[in-house]
Amino acid sequence: MQGSRPVRLDLIRIQDALGADVVAGAEKMDTAVAAVYASDLMSDVLAYGKPGSALLTGLNSPQAAISAYMAEFKAVIFIRGKRPAPAILRFAEDKGLVVLSARDDMFEACAKIALLDHAGEGPVEGALVPARIEEEAIRYEFSIDGRDFSNAGMVSTQVKIILKTIGYDPPLVRRVAISTYEGEMNVVMHAERATATLDIGNREIRVVIDDEGKGIPDVALAMQEGWTTASDEQRALGFGSGMGLPNIKKNADAVEIVSAVGKGTRLQMRFFIQEGGSHGGRV
Repeated sequence: MQGSRPVRLDLIRIQDALGADVVAGAEKMDTAVAAVYASDLMSDVLAYGKPGSALLTGLNSPQAAISAYMAEFKAVIFIRGKRPAPAILRFAEDKGLVVLSARDDMFEACAKIALLDHAGEGPVEGALVPARIEEEAIRYEFSIDGRDFSNAGMVSTQVKIILKTIGYDPPLVRRVAISTYEGEMNVVMHAERATATLDIGNREIRVVIDDEGKGIPDVALAMQEGWTTASDEQRALGFGSGMGLPNIKKNADAVEIVSAVGKGTRLQMRFFIQEGGSHGGRV
C-alpha cells in the first residue's frame, strides 16, 4: 500500500490505529515512515518497497526482518497477533528496526492505516478521501479497479471500519458492509473501474457506486436470484452465484439502479437511521 508521492506518517499513529503492541524499538515510535508496504512475498518487498517504509506482513520468519533491513525499511508490523521468534527479534533490535504486533488481518490493518490523514497532506493514493457534502454530513470517496480480484473487498472493508468507529449498531454496519461488498464485486467482475461514495448523514447512510462497464441490459432480470453473467473463471474463484443484486436488495432500505448498455451502471443504496443509530424499515 504505497502512495505516488512522499507522505509523513509516524509509527506511533500506526500503532494507535491498529491497537498494536510494541515488541521492539519503543524509543523510536516517533519515527516517520514514507509508506506502508503490505506483503508476504519478500521478493516483492525487495523489488518494490520504498526505503524508509514499514513492512506489514503475516510472514513470521527471519526473512521478514532480513528483507525489511535489506530494503532499508524502518519497521516491521506482524499481523494476526503474531510475535517474532527470539532470533528474529534479536536481528531486528541489532539492525534498529521497530517491531509491532497487531491483531488485525491484512485487509483490516491496511484499511485502518489508509484512514489516517498523512500529516495533513491528504490520503495515500487508493485510500478514501473525506470531504464535506452538506451541513452535518460527511462524504468518503473510493476507487475500485475492475478485474482486480486480489484487492476485491478493500473498499467495503474500509466502509465497515468507518461505520464501526463512528459507533453505529452492528446490524446496520453489517447490512451496509454486505451491500457495499456485493456492489464492489460486481465492479470487479463486470466493469473496468468505478468510483464509490459513502455519505453519512443524520438520517441515512448512502452508498453510491458509479462504474464504467458493459451495463445491465435488463435490470429486473438481474435482480432475480440465481441469474448471472459470470464467466466460468469467475465461478471457479467463488463468485457469480447470481445473488449479488438480490442480496443488496435484501439488506438495503432502498436501492436504485440506472444502467446504460456499453456505458456503465449507477448503483445507489440507502440505509435509514433511527435515533440511537438503529436502522429503519424497508421501503
